[in-house]
Amino acid sequence: MSEYESVGGGSLKFKGGGIVKKKKKKTDASKVVKAAVEARESTPPSTKPIKVIEKTAAELKFLEVQRKRQEEKVLKSAMKSHKEKVAELNRKLEEMTEHYDIPKVGPG
Repeated sequence: MSEYESVGGGSLKFKGGGIVKKKKKKTDASKVVKAAVEARESTPPSTKPIKVIEKTAAELKFLEVQRKRQEEKVLKSAMKSHKEKVAELNRKLEEMTEHYDIPKVGPG
C-alpha cells in the first residue's frame, strides 16, 4: 500500500504554465446588420443569365425506359398476394446451396 501513496492524483500538467483560455470578442448585433445592409446596397443586382441545362435525347430515352421498368416492377409486385410472396421466398431458399448451413459436428 505504501508504494501507491507517493503517486499524486489528478490530471497531468504541461511544462511552462497552466491552461490559457482565449477570450471571445464581443460583436455588436447592430454593427453586423449595418454591414450586411451596406454590402447588399453597394452590389448591383445580378444580371447574369441563368444557364438552363437540357438533357440529351439519349438521356431522355434512358429515363423513360427506366421509368417504365420501375412501373412494371411495381405492378408485378402489387399483383402478388402475401401467400404467393412467401411461397416464392421458400422456393428460392430451397434452391439455394447448403454452403452457408452450419455443419454437423460429431458422430451421427
